Amino acid sequence: MRTSIATVSLAGTLPEKLRAAAAAGFDAVEVFEPDLVTSPLRPAQVRSLAADLGVRIALYQPFRDPDDVDPARAARVRDRLRRKLDVVRELGCDLVLVCSSVHAAAVRDDDELAAQLSALADDASAAGVRLAYEALAWGAHVSDYRHGARVVALADHPALGTCVDSFHVLSRGDDPDGIADLEKVFFCQVADAPLLGMDVLPWSRHHRLFPGQGGFDLARFQRAVLAAGYDGPVSLEVFNDLYRQADPGRTAVDALRSLRYLADRTVPGTLPAAPVPRDWAFVEVAASGAGLPAVESLLTAFGLRRTGVHRRGEVDLWTRGPVRVVVNQRSAQDRARLSSLGLEVDQPHALAERARDLLAPLVHRPVGPGEAEIPSLVAPDGTWVQFCSTAPEWRDDFVPVPAPADVAPQGGFTGIDHVTLPQPFAGFDAAGLFLTAVLGLQAGELSEIPAPDGLVRSRPHTSPRSPVRIALNVGPTSATLRGRPLTGGHVAFATNDLVAVVDGFLAAGGRALPVPGNYHDDLAARFDLDEEFCESLRRRGILYDRDERGGEFLQFFARSVSREFFVEVVERRGGYAGFGAGNTAVRLAAQRVAPEED
Repeated sequence: MRTSIATVSLAGTLPEKLRAAAAAGFDAVEVFEPDLVTSPLRPAQVRSLAADLGVRIALYQPFRDPDDVDPARAARVRDRLRRKLDVVRELGCDLVLVCSSVHAAAVRDDDELAAQLSALADDASAAGVRLAYEALAWGAHVSDYRHGARVVALADHPALGTCVDSFHVLSRGDDPDGIADLEKVFFCQVADAPLLGMDVLPWSRHHRLFPGQGGFDLARFQRAVLAAGYDGPVSLEVFNDLYRQADPGRTAVDALRSLRYLADRTVPGTLPAAPVPRDWAFVEVAASGAGLPAVESLLTAFGLRRTGVHRRGEVDLWTRGPVRVVVNQRSAQDRARLSSLGLEVDQPHALAERARDLLAPLVHRPVGPGEAEIPSLVAPDGTWVQFCSTAPEWRDDFVPVPAPADVAPQGGFTGIDHVTLPQPFAGFDAAGLFLTAVLGLQAGELSEIPAPDGLVRSRPHTSPRSPVRIALNVGPTSATLRGRPLTGGHVAFATNDLVAVVDGFLAAGGRALPVPGNYHDDLAARFDLDEEFCESLRRRGILYDRDERGGEFLQFFARSVSREFFVEVVERRGGYAGFGAGNTAVRLAAQRVAPEED
């Protein structure tokens, strides 16, 4: 797949956009007319800069409203195009995107429309340029790709072809398979988008996403494009308010990663297979000297014990049954936060090749004599993801600590149920793409949950063949501005007997997150729970949920260790697969009233 990106998809000046696209590794760019108009660089200088950077200018766009029922206005359209062709030649480009008209005077007769487009193609051909006609989803007369292709066929001009854009096809609910029958596809643009129930124009202008971040079936669209014989660049045209404000270098890397992921979904095997996580190896908590006592006290209350010390010191292994928590004391500034996720995979080193292809930064961590080499990546939010062998080599890096004399409380853990990672608002989609493309997880439904400071966005990512679950949360901007990151990261331990775990935790001096009494009053009314059972939940501060199939979910939260970290314990019954989203607002409100431990 040859790759391209429209400059409108990136923030910054035109030179900054070109440099970002080139640095990421794109083959080509589309130059968006407003980017050129506002640039101090003349078209010839832009051409020279692009050549120096090693990127080709594949398309100039957009040429709008190419037809008119008034002959005088139609003549002015031709004059406008001739002037644009001078610019296009200076750019060293040979293709112009022509959008279907959206104004009231658009030609409604296909034969007349074809004649006017053919006249424009005559002028373009004389300048050594071709025209790619795109059916805008909100076009006044031509609004779907089949209609646009019929008009192109009527014009029957060698310099006039079709541009197919995934957004304009899929936002309308059109069947993309018919693209395979098109004969003159001059250009292909792709964009994903969330499935929103809104007018298509604002949806297009503000909410497009990179492939793999939304709900469109882009692989099906792209297979149809390939079946049509198209062999040009696949170009991202993504209008997104956040991308226009973000660092263009990082955005361009995310963009190219999305195209490579799309190529693999379109033709499976294009990339090395994703490493399938088997299970959690560990979670790592980074703690400063000030935060370490609270972390150790919390783990101890939950029945975990320090069972190993790393060969190079300052890193401890805490365990209880299959649950393993690494406590890294090398942090100088984090009171406590989730810093690394360890995943068990069959072939840890096989990830390196896929990670490189998907532009995921590899961590070159020092490895001492006799220590396990653990391939590691850095997620967009800075969290490390470490791939461990299913054999326990990594645990051999820890010198065993003599077993403590005390006994863990009754009701043990069965593993790690999930982790939640907080994200900056602008990084939410990039983090989701990382989890799906690089780690091979599947994205679930997006939830928006009311909290005291605004809506919290949350999306789970799960492995279909293992208990690995990672949820991404982004909190309200107002909370961040006030210094309250209420969606701090956390780890949830799994158990088959939450009541026993909570009783042991409280008996060991652990502090529960206070749950308002109103919650349990409402709980009894909503689910018609047994009075004794409901009172048991109330007394222990346990929250409850039930799905439509009767599956049940019990969850308990300890008081936060820091603004960035807390611990949850959950019990799933009857195949419940959710995360208790209905209880999140209660938890957030409680954490605001009861901040972290002193």
